[in-house]
Amino acid sequence: MTPDWLIDRFDALDCDPEVLRGDHDLNPGMGILPDLTPAAVLIPLVERETELTTLFTQRTSHLKHHAGQISFPGGHSDPEDTSAEDTALRETEEEVGLHRSRIRVIGRLAPYITRTGFSVIPVVGLVTPPFDIEPDPHEVEDVFEVPLNFLMDPANHQRHKREVNGTRRDFYAMPYQERFIWGATAGMVKNLYDVLVGDGPDPNFRRDFQGARPAP
Repeated sequence: MTPDWLIDRFDALDCDPEVLRGDHDLNPGMGILPDLTPAAVLIPLVERETELTTLFTQRTSHLKHHAGQISFPGGHSDPEDTSAEDTALRETEEEVGLHRSRIRVIGRLAPYITRTGFSVIPVVGLVTPPFDIEPDPHEVEDVFEVPLNFLMDPANHQRHKREVNGTRRDFYAMPYQERFIWGATAGMVKNLYDVLVGDGPDPNFRRDFQGARPAP
């Protein structure tokens, strides 16, 4: 995959606005909550000299929600935001100090619905080095990159399960070195894979893994 190939792929993409992805992909019995809260994240694809990488953040351990988890930069839409792209770029600047002038937005994925009531639009952007990173110490503990080719290899896509309030919930996971990418973030990576490589959610993806699990 090259930057030009990605640009052409998103230019040719014809998304059905009625299609929603989300935590329900692997949990068909899970309903979608009403009055979803709009949000957006940036999927930053960094144009390194040897390969494309994907930039992630690790949230600080003291946060009330999703403490210590790996995520994409992003958050709630503010009233002054003009679009999902504006939300994603603003949040990226605030969280990691990556200025929007270094980011070329090339497309977006279908909204990702979380079981907690958020409708998250993943915005895909090419990031041109060099750039400065200044993480917000309150929100971000670490910033790191993973090769895009690793994430686009289905051999690295796992399915895990856990109990949530007595109900089994299944989720995607993509462990990379000492990092455990899982949940909604891994689900959005799977959505990116489906757009770039695959052909949608696989109903026969029923493998269960017994490896490292996130804490409840």
